[in-house]
Amino acid sequence: MACFIVGGAEAVVVTAARSAVKKKEIEQGIVDAEGNQLTDPSKEGICWTRKLGWLMNMLWGGVILLAVEHMWHGEVVPFPPFLTAMNDPAEIPVMLGEMGTVGVGMAVLVTVAWFIVTLVADMAVKRQATTVVEGA
Repeated sequence: MACFIVGGAEAVVVTAARSAVKKKEIEQGIVDAEGNQLTDPSKEGICWTRKLGWLMNMLWGGVILLAVEHMWHGEVVPFPPFLTAMNDPAEIPVMLGEMGTVGVGMAVLVTVAWFIVTLVADMAVKRQATTVVEGA
């Protein structure tokens, strides 16, 4: 019913965090204004602006897809109260239960997947630099 709201809330927080991190990394000379990394990722690792951008894209993509799916099934409508579960007070606890289980579960799963991807990406970038040095 409204599980995408949890991911949407996380996406808003990650978007704000990415903006703050990007500003700090611009001041430190790690990224440019477009968010492109200026430092060598094989030495420093992939910058946090890029990593948080991956999480942000994963979350917003999931939120948009789930919102469209819920609209398709008539659970979300373009007029107030927007969530059809809000029309019947008996449905509100069910909706909140779904948000607490399915919504939180999906948000946690996406975040864990992102964390694993960032670890693998950093290891791959550093390993690639090591292989280039050994092969020279």
